[in-house]
Amino acid sequence: MTVTPHRAVTRNGVMWRGMGVELVQAMTHQRIDYDFYAKLHLLVAYQQGIRRDGDSHIEGLPRSTRRDVAKRLTLVPAGRQFHEWHDPRIPTCATYFYFDPTELRIDSDNGAAGAVFAPRLFFEDAAIWNTMEKLRQAVCSPQGVNRLFAEALGTVLLHELARLEGGTEPCATAAKGGLAAWQQRIVMAYIEEHLSEQVPLAALARLARLSTFHFCRAFKQSFGVPPHRYHTIRRIERAKGMLAERKHSVTEIGLTVGFSETSSFTAVFRKITGQTPSRYHRALG
Repeated sequence: MTVTPHRAVTRNGVMWRGMGVELVQAMTHQRIDYDFYAKLHLLVAYQQGIRRDGDSHIEGLPRSTRRDVAKRLTLVPAGRQFHEWHDPRIPTCATYFYFDPTELRIDSDNGAAGAVFAPRLFFEDAAIWNTMEKLRQAVCSPQGVNRLFAEALGTVLLHELARLEGGTEPCATAAKGGLAAWQQRIVMAYIEEHLSEQVPLAALARLARLSTFHFCRAFKQSFGVPPHRYHTIRRIERAKGMLAERKHSVTEIGLTVGFSETSSFTAVFRKITGQTPSRYHRALG
């Protein structure tokens, strides 16, 4: 993305394999031009922006002079020229998502393999916006970017765009053989990100775009255990890793992985491993 004048905006971004996210904030009320042409798909999410005058154009679409662009989305397929300019009444704040189609693949079992994106100017889609916002917040986290979680969200966002092109509903029916690969990635990443917290079943089901009932059934078929059991096992695995480091007490480790009392941590640890945390720790030595 080329911005003119380049000093009129601040730009902060992160890139990883096949994807990138960039936050662009206008710092002036003067005219700003934005140009994009690449072998990448571009999704623009305008968090804020009202212009006195302006023009937006994607190759193959009529021009738009829409004034209020806040809470709108623009999709520029790879290989399409995109140009817009803003004479802002309220400085524009937008997030740019870049997808490399040569690096990313959409699972065929999702019914979106080979999706060809059509150009779209200033459209609305609640599911895409919600996923976009989660990815933006993950990138802007004060604790730093959790790349596994961000990459999983990026994959979901790509699937949402493919679903938009295919005209399918965002809430998919249950996968016949369990969760699709993209659903497994996003759910696993979310659980790892919130390992020390209570993770509502409904939240996981929403990430997978399934009803709670279908999600539970598909999850167990994919992982061999129910979601709550998987979450508990991951907590204990994290605790075992911390015990091996020999840097923390059993009480500290229990609190870190989400147990409010040492007794409950010890009981769950023994139930899963067959021994108490202290005994496991001594055995390591």
